Amino acid sequence: MSRNSALILIVCAGALSGCAADYLNHYDSVTLAAGDTQKYNSLLQTVDPLNPASRNTHIEGDGTRAAAIAHNYKFPPPPPPPPAITVNVGGSGVTAQ
Repeated sequence: MSRNSALILIVCAGALSGCAADYLNHYDSVTLAAGDTQKYNSLLQTVDPLNPASRNTHIEGDGTRAAAIAHNYKFPPPPPPPPAITVNVGGSGVTAQ
């Protein structure tokens, strides 16, 4: 084995051992940077007290329509009458036009 081949072999082995160092350690996470998941989720669900949309106090809507909907909710209109029942007696095959 020549000297250049041995040097290339050592360099390749060193490069591969550096890549496998994280895999040989027994961590509970996928990578070393994956430990902030709980903190990230809690910050994600925190309400922003300075939300610019919260300053909008103009509520779009029609008061008359809202009052009518509330009235129909409290006092619902009566149901429609059931459809008329038709009975075909005799089956004469004659249709009315």
